[in-house]
Amino acid sequence: RSEPPVEVDQLARRVIGAAIEVHKVLGPGFLESFYEDALCAELALQAVPFARQVPVDLRYKTASIGTARLDLLVDKRLVVELKAIDAFSPIHVAQVVSYLKATRLHLGLLINFNVTQLRQGLKRIVWTP
Repeated sequence: RSEPPVEVDQLARRVIGAAIEVHKVLGPGFLESFYEDALCAELALQAVPFARQVPVDLRYKTASIGTARLDLLVDKRLVVELKAIDAFSPIHVAQVVSYLKATRLHLGLLINFNVTQLRQGLKRIVWTP
């Protein structure tokens, strides 16, 4: 299938709403870690299940080659990568795609808080095996 299940899209919308609230309160200009803390606080207020800095085993063929860390894993179904940068580059999208492949999940959000309007800093990334 090319699109994730409807429930995962609904979850993504909830995360985007929480991120918009964080951006309204904090605005641009802070370090990524502050946005991560604030987004986690907002998700908790909204009773959205999540885990932060989730370790993901990286494999090359049959060998384990290390561990990556996801900024957020929401409800064990949605990868969320946070940034506080001037602009996205292709490597940021590639990073989320790599995380999706490693977790075998289908949907990721790339969120950049260092923008004047958060919609400019949102990317929805779908991966299909």
